[in-house]
Amino acid sequence: MIDFKSTLKIALNSLKVNKMRSILTSLGIIIGVAAVIAMLAIGAGTNKQVRDNMESMGSNMLTIRSSSAKTGGVSMGMGSKPTLSVKDANAIRKNARGIEAVAPLMSSSRQTMYGNQNWQTTIYGVTNSYLYVKNYEIESGKSFTPDDDRNAAKVAIIGSTAATELFGDVDAVGKILRIGTVPFKVIGTLKSKGQSGPFDQDDLILIPLTTAQRKVFGTDFPGSVNQILVKASSVEDSAIAEKDVTEILRTRHNLGKSQENDFEIRNNAEFQETMKSNIKSITVFLICVAAISLFVGGIGVMNIMLVSVTERTKEIGIRMAIGARAIDIRMQFLVEALVLALVGGLIGVIAGIGTASAFGILTHRPIVFSILPIIVSFGFSGLVGIIFGIYPAYKASLLNPIDALRYE
Repeated sequence: MIDFKSTLKIALNSLKVNKMRSILTSLGIIIGVAAVIAMLAIGAGTNKQVRDNMESMGSNMLTIRSSSAKTGGVSMGMGSKPTLSVKDANAIRKNARGIEAVAPLMSSSRQTMYGNQNWQTTIYGVTNSYLYVKNYEIESGKSFTPDDDRNAAKVAIIGSTAATELFGDVDAVGKILRIGTVPFKVIGTLKSKGQSGPFDQDDLILIPLTTAQRKVFGTDFPGSVNQILVKASSVEDSAIAEKDVTEILRTRHNLGKSQENDFEIRNNAEFQETMKSNIKSITVFLICVAAISLFVGGIGVMNIMLVSVTERTKEIGIRMAIGARAIDIRMQFLVEALVLALVGGLIGVIAGIGTASAFGILTHRPIVFSILPIIVSFGFSGLVGIIFGIYPAYKASLLNPIDALRYE
């Protein structure tokens, strides 16, 4: 009958005698397990950040921009004339399938002032649907009314960053700011959405679209817009909506079969899927590298156990001489290899969690830990110990007791 308690005690005592060698032997396993856990946590966190950023910017959204029409790859000489209009947005709203809302807009950077405070920010001329499409919420005050857009009212809704820079701790609602030389009354402030990559989603001021066209930006093309945002009902519907939008705009712009589109459509859902796929590919690659490290660590365990068998030949002979069976010797060395790998795996788990957490703190990125990868990584380290400990254990059990006792 194998006494596991005694076998484990012998294995631990053997590893304690050679502490430094045991640590160095486990180093490959430590690095491999730590790398797997850290990479999965960072990858999951990056995935979450991409998803949250896309949702905060507007989920299932199509962004339509003006571009020059071409025939056979040659520009038709439309110059800087915008190719999108409010009428295009209305046509999309009425005829495109699978959409929830449409928001035409104009935008440009402008100098804004309140008292002696100046701040360069982005001004958006929008309709009320813009807040819904982009997932903005009013924190205080109110939103635009249909009359505000119809009458080109000089009212504004301000983001938290712009509000802080212009008004400090003072409540912005009811105050009068100037965009260039035009005064605007602040009727509302937006809830903070934070950063989306390098873009500060709170550094903006919203004004009615007609006000932007007539009193702030000015345009030689009445009714024109820089962009049209389309919110699809779902990720699946975004592909249908994109197809319909393309057909509607080509028809409205009288584009022939040989002419390229005079507009560009960016599908956020497709971009999000591409980002997820890229992140997944990078994560898989790094996990493969970590797995190689585990494999190398396993070879290190096997090598050191073979050395241990040679160093302890006489000990093995003595144990056999007093009654130890081949299976007892085999189990002793197998348990030593398993303990060595599991200790390395445990240290690797701690190192992986610590590394990922430190990375998140230093880069201000979310880190998402999952219990399953931690359990699997730790279990895999034990499996490595068993696999690479089998041969040294088997070799030790084949020693002849008499030859072992004579070994010097």
